[in-house]
Amino acid sequence: MILLGGQAYAEAARDYISIVGSSTVYPFATVVAEQFGKGGKFKTPKIESTGTGGGIKLFCSGVGVQYPDIANASRPMKKSELTACQKAGVKEITEVKIGYDGIVLAHAKSAEPMELTRREVFLALAKKVPDPSCQECDKLVDNPYKTWNQINPALPNAMIEVLGPPPTSGTRDAFAELALEGGCQTFKWIKAWKEKDEAQYKGICHTVREDGAYIEAGENDNLIVQKLSANPKALGILGFSFLDQNGDKISAVPVDGVVPDYDTISAQQYPVSRPLFFYVKKAHVGVIPGIEAYISEFTSDKAMGDEGYLTDKGLIPLPGDERKEVAQNAKNLKNYSM
Repeated sequence: MILLGGQAYAEAARDYISIVGSSTVYPFATVVAEQFGKGGKFKTPKIESTGTGGGIKLFCSGVGVQYPDIANASRPMKKSELTACQKAGVKEITEVKIGYDGIVLAHAKSAEPMELTRREVFLALAKKVPDPSCQECDKLVDNPYKTWNQINPALPNAMIEVLGPPPTSGTRDAFAELALEGGCQTFKWIKAWKEKDEAQYKGICHTVREDGAYIEAGENDNLIVQKLSANPKALGILGFSFLDQNGDKISAVPVDGVVPDYDTISAQQYPVSRPLFFYVKKAHVGVIPGIEAYISEFTSDKAMGDEGYLTDKGLIPLPGDERKEVAQNAKNLKNYSM
């Protein structure tokens, strides 16, 4: 018998895989779990959509059957999270990259079409922006923009109203890094701060305004889809897979002239795209039944290959050579390090 973290025998305490984390990875993990459960040898894993940050925090809380076995993530694990894991006794972790996803700005099909640049997205959503009354000044002010056409006269004369995920979401983290920071860097004097004071630079480029223009809509992207359908003047931030599954209700706003679709994301031409992951607690492998088999199912060509069943759900597959390497490393439970 194997003891786990001083707990009762794991075989008796829990006979299913416990998975937490990203709302973006959740639909993919759920489909894999269903396929895995149909095999009949192991129970269907229990998956909770907690957001990337919340899921990793639970995952890193310790070793034992009361802690999750796997954490889904829509961004790489942070150094601070890995340190927290190790301090709590979670010493060995395997990272599995499953594919790519785009973060889209979407609106209702009935909405007035619009295109945005990352610079305009930054000016619309950042808490502090360059002073618009003094173009030559290197000065930041509280975001004064209320309508889109105040940023660019070519944009609609409509209130800036963007529904998006909370700070615990990996989608929020990735959006801040790829879209907001991408726009922030178009101001050379702000970009120069990165070398002088990275913390201050990130504070400027990643901090979202709190005056009502950005509305936290929870971890559930489906809820954002519903709210966009009810409010054609609002935009929503969500994963590409949710756009792909709801193309009859919502459409994407091109960013920097690129429309998010299967081809532009897989070629990494769409500027707001990111890889997706899950993390495995190696101390639980061989104790909680089925973890290795679940990893094998997820990394198989029939799941995440070019014609795999996850592409039907909107996952953008990894290139063939990288996919083989990921599957091999996952099979070998290769140790993750920063």
